[in-house]
Amino acid sequence: MGHEGQLEPGTDERGEKRAPAPQPGRRGQEFAHVSEFAHVSEFAHVSEFAHVSVLLDECLELLAVRPAGRYADGTAGGGGHSRAILERAAPDGRLLAVDRDPEALAKARRVLEPFGDRARVVQGNYDALPDILANEGWEPVDGVLLDLGVSSWQLDSGERGFSFRSPGPIDMRMGPDADRSALELIESLDEGELADVLYQLGQERKSRRVAQAIKRALAAGELGDTADLARVVAGAVGGKGRKGAKGLSSKRIHPATRTFQALRIAVNDELGCLDRFLDRALELVRVGGRVAIIAFHSLEDRRVKQRFAELAGRQTAPPRSGGGPPPPLPIGDQAPPRARLLTRKAVMPSEAELGANPRARSARLRAVERLR
Repeated sequence: MGHEGQLEPGTDERGEKRAPAPQPGRRGQEFAHVSEFAHVSEFAHVSEFAHVSVLLDECLELLAVRPAGRYADGTAGGGGHSRAILERAAPDGRLLAVDRDPEALAKARRVLEPFGDRARVVQGNYDALPDILANEGWEPVDGVLLDLGVSSWQLDSGERGFSFRSPGPIDMRMGPDADRSALELIESLDEGELADVLYQLGQERKSRRVAQAIKRALAAGELGDTADLARVVAGAVGGKGRKGAKGLSSKRIHPATRTFQALRIAVNDELGCLDRFLDRALELVRVGGRVAIIAFHSLEDRRVKQRFAELAGRQTAPPRSGGGPPPPLPIGDQAPPRARLLTRKAVMPSEAELGANPRARSARLRAVERLR
């Protein structure tokens, strides 16, 4: 297990309900660096259908998977974590596998078919887990797992619109629940609003220049596919790309990486989904049950860290002016803990796992146990 990745300086948590369309001109630091944890790849956080799932053993241990237990995997993807949970929970443990992407869910269904009625596969977004579990008569369960990584299969799929290497429609929707495509989002925002999305969700330093170039290309009818979008962004950013995250790789990332990532996060309301899940996470598990989340960049990890700390009664006061640690809150101001932190620091992949799967480098795993 490694040490916790460095997060950006603390800022107010807005708990936004929708990621897209911040107000024009508001370019504060309510969002963290998107690629801070990321290995160099097309996007900052990637997990594949075709490899061993990230932090697999650590997830099983933190969830305390046991025979006869009932579990939910809210991001089933290719079914790797789900399969491992069912194997550990044999002979009669059960699992509900959920994913918003119909194609991913089809892969998970094939992987889990050998487990028969011990595995139940349902399409839906993980922020709807309370309703899904209730409809299935499964609540509460013994453990819930989320792997917030986006599969390379999805990102490399040209027809889905995620890739700037494989031309396709400017879509980027992860599932049918997304309201609008990336192109429709671009069309709906004015230049200032688009710049804010790119800056806040992609940490694109040249967001105004990029937004201007995108809107001009749109007006000229020059945004036919993702290759066009990538070309326009690269022209606005300039250069040969950016260096990867410090200490992770000396390779350069494509200049359109941050823009594509910001649009994907906005289109799929990824941060809103996580916020809604965290608000009700403990409702899903019994007393003694556990919730484990793998995040892949600080936009997500900071939310998980702060919410888990709040549930464990570890609220902190605002930082002192001039830096330094904040003073402790008065005892009377601290809420009784509803959960116990199982990970005081984020769990990171071991060197052995990184050697076998370099794309796991950006993973951060945190978990809590429900107390009451």
